[in-house]
Amino acid sequence: MKSLASKGLIASIAAVFAVAAGAASVQDKMSKEAIEKRIEPAAQHYVAGEQSDQQASSGGGARSGEQVYNTFCAACHTSGVMGAPKINNAEDWEPRLAQGMDTVLKHAIEGYNAMPPKGTCSDCSDDEIQAAIDYMIADI
Repeated sequence: MKSLASKGLIASIAAVFAVAAGAASVQDKMSKEAIEKRIEPAAQHYVAGEQSDQQASSGGGARSGEQVYNTFCAACHTSGVMGAPKINNAEDWEPRLAQGMDTVLKHAIEGYNAMPPKGTCSDCSDDEIQAAIDYMIADI
């Protein structure tokens, strides 16, 4: 009986080694780039004051008002979601502009009513926010 149990144990150990060797050979066939791609993070985060990859790839220069608007502002300011002033709509913008551009910019940076701070563009500079506002009122 001992002999039969020993043979079973030896067979089990051999099977484990065979499976491990097979798995190792599959991993050896993956390129370093494929492995890096497979284990890369699902998302990235930015800390205030750091440069994002998007800014770095564009030479670190400021995005235009149109770029900021199209990326971060259009979702609300095209249709006026929750009272957002629509792009180039004088009726929507005039009461806000009557408060002065400093107030409009302050509200855009800090958030106001339903608008979150910087309108979800957490890595936008104050100048980029100003450029987006200027873009949205250019034809008024």
